[in-house]
Amino acid sequence: METNKILVVFSGNIDYNTIHHTFVYEQIESVKNKYDVKFDNMLIEGKGISGYLKNLKNLNAKIKEYKPDLIHAHFGLSGLLSNMQRAVPVVTTYHGSEISISFVNLLSSLSAVLSEYNIYVAQHIKDKMYYKPKKNNEIIPCGIDLHEFKEIDKEVSQAKMNLDKGDINIVFSGAFDNSVKNYDLANAAIRLIPDMTINLVELKSYKRSEVNYLLNACDLFLLTSKSEGSPQIIKEAMACNCPVVATDVGDIREVISGTDGCYLTSFEPEDIALKIRDAIKFAGRTKGREKIKNFDNNIIADKIYSVYKKVLGKK
Repeated sequence: METNKILVVFSGNIDYNTIHHTFVYEQIESVKNKYDVKFDNMLIEGKGISGYLKNLKNLNAKIKEYKPDLIHAHFGLSGLLSNMQRAVPVVTTYHGSEISISFVNLLSSLSAVLSEYNIYVAQHIKDKMYYKPKKNNEIIPCGIDLHEFKEIDKEVSQAKMNLDKGDINIVFSGAFDNSVKNYDLANAAIRLIPDMTINLVELKSYKRSEVNYLLNACDLFLLTSKSEGSPQIIKEAMACNCPVVATDVGDIREVISGTDGCYLTSFEPEDIALKIRDAIKFAGRTKGREKIKNFDNNIIADKIYSVYKKVLGKK
């Protein structure tokens, strides 16, 4: 049986939303490690609809060179670009940024019409799309590496990351200058807790192994984002049994629900400060890993490969 060839198309722009999506590469590796599938990538250069569409020439050249059996595009605009050729069937995965801006939602909905199959990483993303295909679509979240993200002794992790165990160490969900991550709200909440020495750690420029140590070294993980799709870092924190305080955005409610030591908040600093205090009083590790075991990359790989088989079976 001939090995199927998949071309994965996604943005190569360096910014907070598209920084060489680690989860895309991990998904590729997890499928490749289990099944007889060959992958190649095409990174889109340029931003905005005009920037994306300028890549059509490069896409056609890549198709001619690689001769893929299927294209897997990540994010709606990548899906729209990929569907501007009609020789190779397209599977498009939508990660959530598609629903934040009306015209991007509209263009992503056009991608959904044209794609052979559509994957949404969370139900709320599908629900908020302007167009919802009635068939050939399903909800498949991005998986996480449960071998990479796991519980490690807290004191060992603090020493590894040079964190003072006398402080309340809180890992913030991203770069302080990323407006979507809403650092100002997090800072306002922490200022309402003057009786504690809090060290807010900016999650920026760390290696994957270091993120694992941080999540084990900290007292809690804090997310105050204005919006999210299905944030990987929440699942990774849960895999480390790290307490979580997060605004009720994306699919976080579903991911952390029922887990002692994990708290949803409003966008009021007072509420966030209260939940931070609750997480600190919890004073231990959660059972989050048990809650998110179905996000294991190996399980998600089976679901992705099943989609590939459905589409390739039609050729």
